[in-house]
Amino acid sequence: MRNLIIAGVVIILALITLTTSLYVVDETEQVVVTRFGDVKSVRTEPGLYFKAPFGVDTVTSYDKRLLRIDAPPERFLDRDINILEIDVYGRFRINDPRAFLQTLNTEDNASRVLAQRINSSLRAEVAERSREEIIGGNVELDESGEPVTDDEGNSRVQATNSRTEMLDDVISAVQTNLAQESPSFGVEMVDIRIKRADFPVEVAGRIFERMRSDREKISRRLRAEGEQEARTRRASADRRVEVILALADRDAARLIGDGEAQAISILAESLNKDPEFFSFQRSLEAYKTFLNQNTTVILSSDSDIFKFLQSPQSSSSGDSASLITVEPGS
Repeated sequence: MRNLIIAGVVIILALITLTTSLYVVDETEQVVVTRFGDVKSVRTEPGLYFKAPFGVDTVTSYDKRLLRIDAPPERFLDRDINILEIDVYGRFRINDPRAFLQTLNTEDNASRVLAQRINSSLRAEVAERSREEIIGGNVELDESGEPVTDDEGNSRVQATNSRTEMLDDVISAVQTNLAQESPSFGVEMVDIRIKRADFPVEVAGRIFERMRSDREKISRRLRAEGEQEARTRRASADRRVEVILALADRDAARLIGDGEAQAISILAESLNKDPEFFSFQRSLEAYKTFLNQNTTVILSSDSDIFKFLQSPQSSSSGDSASLITVEPGS
């Protein structure tokens, strides 16, 4: 019985020893094994590993994926001494877990220290740039200096790469700063981005009012230029209308004159061919006009208009014409 108890105790101690001697490294982790504060080994590959049991060796694991830094929003002065409130975040990676354990130790400490470095480098870069380069707001202009508008007639804000260039400079400055640390922090800065860049609340109203005034100035200039262009186009159109009407009147007068000349020429030619017949035709037209009206006309019997009524026989030619004689008073 005593041997069984001893065997059981040995088995239990062996299990405890085995349990405290094994540790697992996940594929997303990297592990630093320390013994009484000294680093004994670093494991970056996933698998099952052994260490000294009963707390002799301590296992500290770190994430080897990208880690996020949320820097607290801070106020910066740009090149024109405008106050800007900028909120940034970054991505970093632990590339040397041994150095990281000995310097920063925890991810929270790393986030705090790196946020300070980011804001320090960002402050230097913001001080060299204008508000438009950081926040935006420049109206895009074409080659002639006129604002470019979209399909809806709105002015397009110029899209620049100044913010990207600024953040690239910030990343470069932070990386240089980290490389100069001795001992090394064991981290690599991968990316920095701006979540929000704006004016502080207490000055935003005044800034927006100035921006609105600038836009109104641009709109007034555009309206004035448009009105001037409209007057120029209307004057040109009116002048062209007057020229076209004058040319049309000239052509009409010439055509009318040509037509009247041709009519007179034809009439004269016809008259010269048979003057007596022409006189006879005109008399018939006159008879048709006044004999069909309820109007009393007193004429002398010797008038030329009664010549064909009184003497149907033509005196100038051998031709005769049959006429209906209308007696006076009928």
